[in-house]
This record gives sequence, structure tokens and C-alpha cells, in this order.
Amino acid sequence: MSVNGTPMINYTFTRVPAEQVRQAAEYQAAILADVAGRRGTMHGRIKPISSQMKVAGPAVTVEVRPGDNLAIHAALAIAQPGDVIVVDGKGDLSAALIGEIMSTQAAASGIAGIIIDGAVRDADALSRGHFPVFAAGLNPSGPTKAIAGRVNHPVSVAGVAINPGDLIIGDMDGVVVLPREEVAALLELAQQKLDGENRRIVAIKEGDVRAPWLEKSLRAVGMLNPEESL
Repeated sequence: MSVNGTPMINYTFTRVPAEQVRQAAEYQAAILADVAGRRGTMHGRIKPISSQMKVAGPAVTVEVRPGDNLAIHAALAIAQPGDVIVVDGKGDLSAALIGEIMSTQAAASGIAGIIIDGAVRDADALSRGHFPVFAAGLNPSGPTKAIAGRVNHPVSVAGVAINPGDLIIGDMDGVVVLPREEVAALLELAQQKLDGENRRIVAIKEGDVRAPWLEKSLRAVGMLNPEESL
């Protein structure tokens, strides 16, 4: 079906390459968020159902009306193994958009995870499982399945613009989105960032506890005079 000639479900788009997904999965979301200029991070309301959950993969984007999950079922039907279903649920918490049944279906289909700016339910079962689910909250009420949505269109989820195929990385800190065409360059910066942080941690443990950039930054904003030291 289409609206004004635009299909509501897009089946074909370019995904971030699998090797880049593998490489990105080795980094914390925080590292990738920093090298991306502190852009692309979802609002902190989006949290994993269990702290050990991590996810990485290309985005299959979904837009739904509040409280209705019909389009999510369509996404489950067409997503490929390794995809991450990312749902613009409008931040609505009045009804859960997925629960144990849909997450079980997604896991059995090889989907890497589901991220929803909305509510989920069956939290006890989801938290004891290994399938990554990230959401804005919980609600025991179930959804309707009666309102048209869109699959694999550009969406805005928890404050972040996402295109189908963009790279999604999520862990206990939250979720970051990297534009597909920028991933290769950002992965190089991520390794440099990680190496620098590891060196700093070693230095702190060896007694160099003061940040080397601190006094310069304090002088730049007028908190220290040019001749003053901490």
C-alpha cells in the first residue's frame, strides 16, 4: 500500500556492512557517542530491560501511532537476521507495544534486538532472557493492531533522526545511532579514543590523578588567571 505514491513499507535499503557492525559491537556506546560529536544519542529514557543487554546492527525503522503495534508486526515479517528494529512510539507509555511473544518471535528470526520509544510488558520474562529489548517504560496493557504505520522510512526516535540501515549500538548506558555513511571513519576514531582512555586510566592508577588539560580549560573560561595555578 502507498500514500500519495509513497509505499508505507520499504523492503529495500542499504545496510551498514556486517563487518562494521562486528567492529562497532566491540565498543561501548559511550565511546561511539563521543567520537560522533556527542550527537546521535537517544534520550536517557530509553533503557535496556536488563543491564547486561547489548545490541548492534543496522536499523529497520518503524513509525506507529501511540498504542498500536501493527507496523511492528510488519517489520518483524520483513527484517533480516542481524537487523535492529527501532520504533518511533512517540514516547507513549499508555500501552505496551511488544512483550514476550513478539520478542521470542524476533529472537527466533535472528533479529539482533528491538528498541522502542514507548512501553513494553512481560518485563520479568524479557529481563531473564538474552534477547535485547530497550524501551522508555513498562505498561501491562496490550496494544491495538488496527492503525497503519510506516516501515523503513526516516524516523525520529527519542530525539535522534534515523534512516533505515544506520548503525544502532546499545548497552547499559543507552543507545547511539551512527549514520551509515559515517561509520567507517567513526570506527577509526573510536579506537583512537579507546586507546587514549586506556592510557589515561593507567596513568591515574600510577599516581597521575590530575587531568592534564584542566588548568588550560579553566583559564580559557576565566576560572583561573593566566598566572594562577591550582
